[in-house]
Amino acid sequence: MIVIPTGPVSPAHKRDIGLKSAKGEIIAFLDDDAWPEKGWLKNAIRHFENNDVAAVAGPAKTPPDDGSRQKASGEIYSSILVSGKYAYRYVPKEGREVDDYPSCNFIVRKAIIQQVGGFNTDFWPGEDTKLCLDITKRLGKKIIYDPLVLVYHHRRPVFIPHLKQIASYALHRGYFVKKYPETSLRPAYFLPSIFVLGLVLGAPVSLCIPMFKLAYLSGIFIYLFLALIFSFSNGLGLIGLIFFGIIFTHVTYGVFFLKGLFTKRLPEESY
Repeated sequence: MIVIPTGPVSPAHKRDIGLKSAKGEIIAFLDDDAWPEKGWLKNAIRHFENNDVAAVAGPAKTPPDDGSRQKASGEIYSSILVSGKYAYRYVPKEGREVDDYPSCNFIVRKAIIQQVGGFNTDFWPGEDTKLCLDITKRLGKKIIYDPLVLVYHHRRPVFIPHLKQIASYALHRGYFVKKYPETSLRPAYFLPSIFVLGLVLGAPVSLCIPMFKLAYLSGIFIYLFLALIFSFSNGLGLIGLIFFGIIFTHVTYGVFFLKGLFTKRLPEESY
């Protein structure tokens, strides 16, 4: 194993430095708090028999020995109520073709990543969005998601560390709606902000219009009921952490997505 000191540079720049020193034809990226399941590379390599496949990715599952607050964070991320159709990023789901995927579990042809100039950005998070966009839209190549290409990824514990990560994701996604609309201008990313705006604006309206008050309160009740139902996914011990975590995650994402959406320029080196 070769360790290459990089100094205080962004994760994307670290990966570009590693790319220049790599000798193989396939480059595998992991985060420093993630590790692969047995057969990780073997399950990925088979997809490269298809020349149209530029990269392979898989789920980043919460380790079973993580603490309760980390497990709660993992349950929140993998909840359909939070991640919707993107829950496959956190738990194994059926295989598919994707066009945007986190680089914590990403395996790509060296020739392809060299062709697009590497990550070539200091955005963090979001460096992977740019790379995937270059691969799928610029080169017209495929990225395959395989549930057997599995890694374990430690979560940031709820509440503050988890929410700080959510805020960073949301801020960049909101900004990317303008910068990279091909993969960021999607209705699902707007839903938390719509929820926040409805929550804030609906309160004064319900006070002025009595008929609206019932609908407003009913909507809140239904939302809280759904959040509670989806909090039972990992037994009784984590219900409270997951329940409040889902609510705080939606509110945090909604607020910071709007902030990113209305930010004129987001400094790339924000890590």
